[in-house]
Amino acid sequence: MNWMKSLLIAATLTFSFTARAQLFPHGEAFTRQDTLRGTITPERAWWDLAHYTLEVKVEPEKQFLSGTNTMTYTVTGQPQRMQIDLQAPMKLTKAVQNAEELPIEHDGNAHFISLKQEQVQGKNYDITFHFSGKPVVAQRPPWDGGLTWQKDSNGLPFIANANQGIGSSVWWPNKDHPSDEPDKGVLLKVEVPENLMDVSNGRLIDTQHNRKANTKTYTWEVKNPINNYGININIGDYVHFSEKYQGEKGELDMDYYVLRDNLEKAKEQFKDAKRMMEAFEHWFGPYPFYEDGYKLVEVPYLGMEHQSSVTYGNAYGNGYLGRDLSGTGWGLKFDFIIIHESGHEWFANNITNKDVADMWIHEGFTAYSESLFLDYFYGKEAASDYVLGTRMAINNDRPVIGTYGVNYEGSGDMYYKGANMLHTIRQLINDDDKWREILRGLNREFYHQTVTTKQIENYISDHADMNLEPVFDQYLRDVRIPIFSYTIKNGMLIYRWENTVKSFNMPLKVWVDGEEVWLKPTTQWQNKKLDPTTSALTVDRNFYVAKMNVMGE
Repeated sequence: MNWMKSLLIAATLTFSFTARAQLFPHGEAFTRQDTLRGTITPERAWWDLAHYTLEVKVEPEKQFLSGTNTMTYTVTGQPQRMQIDLQAPMKLTKAVQNAEELPIEHDGNAHFISLKQEQVQGKNYDITFHFSGKPVVAQRPPWDGGLTWQKDSNGLPFIANANQGIGSSVWWPNKDHPSDEPDKGVLLKVEVPENLMDVSNGRLIDTQHNRKANTKTYTWEVKNPINNYGININIGDYVHFSEKYQGEKGELDMDYYVLRDNLEKAKEQFKDAKRMMEAFEHWFGPYPFYEDGYKLVEVPYLGMEHQSSVTYGNAYGNGYLGRDLSGTGWGLKFDFIIIHESGHEWFANNITNKDVADMWIHEGFTAYSESLFLDYFYGKEAASDYVLGTRMAINNDRPVIGTYGVNYEGSGDMYYKGANMLHTIRQLINDDDKWREILRGLNREFYHQTVTTKQIENYISDHADMNLEPVFDQYLRDVRIPIFSYTIKNGMLIYRWENTVKSFNMPLKVWVDGEEVWLKPTTQWQNKKLDPTTSALTVDRNFYVAKMNVMGE
């Protein structure tokens, strides 16, 4: 059936360019617009992003944006038309190269530019896109993406974007596909009313007062590659405080921007940021963006992982809006948003998926980082309690990996099923130093890169010195939870895996009358001789599996 499934996906991708909608194996319907957004089309394939200079004027009372994006790119293949993405109701009004306006063909959210200047392979070129309009207003950010236009307690505008799912093209024109990041970063120039401040990614390098217009323009510079959805604007009546962190790569600037009335609360609550940095540099390696600094910025929604400009809206309390997602009590030992969203600096911002179908790379590792934070400060048992507690959030409704080429994520289980899969793999490796080196090695091997699931799988298998392919297939591509079926009869343990992919052969730690025993079950029945007086078998709780005594307990 696997080859039939692959054939159906390939055929659907090809046909969806001309068909209005197609049905995929799990019942999802996709359109031409989904394919244009989620595929490396010929109009995207021949050029590589080098840099963005994004200039935007924000008019809060009108909820209106206008500006330009000057894009530098390298020609890497045979030139075609160029695809740029910008979603309605925003309008791409002009494209200019070498002082010459270029023809634009609009196709929904994709816009195709016909270039006039010769495009020589290996050379760099600039093109400037002009845009304006009222962007989509987020109804339930960060899950429902767009712009948020609110007022603070003093009646001043409080504005931010959150657009991971819907895409950065909801408010500015760009190459809106995760596989290509601007290698040399971004320069952001954001014009706001004189009485407000904009906080964006990277470092603040200039502030200009535009006295005639009664506005200010803040210029922020990002030197590292950055994923498009991580680029942000945050506008409000901010005040600033900061500290230095002596990290693995030297002195790191840690800056905090909060609404004026929340300064004292923030100075206390944001102590978790330095603790986060200490724990995650231990587990994952150096913070990946020393050149751009680290920021925590208050916003009018829960929070998101914008690179070097992590956003925060967790009401200055521990847990997830005061709740412990694990139900164990350990989730109240830290501010969920500070820890989780900052964990994405390593998994999402440093290591980024090439296709959103592999979003588990972002969310699975980062959900797991919550327990690693606890491990660092409170010990291994606390960490295990926490990650096991989050199993109650797993639905096993559809595969963790989504559908490729159509901008479609997998199940929300990517968070805590992903975390429990990683926790299970840690047990299989059975060497915490080795496991830590694998996590650090991932961030070293794929530093500032976009990756596929297979690259991550292969790296972990290679460095664990074991074939983990069946484990990844079971937890990422199947919805079933493995069942360890067994019985003990006349001093003989009879056991196998059930409810699994055909090749599943994951080793398992069990406790037989309190004694640790490692088994190597397959999908075929096996026997192991035990002491005739054996009365009890317990599966180690750290493995995300079920057990069934086929003869009853």
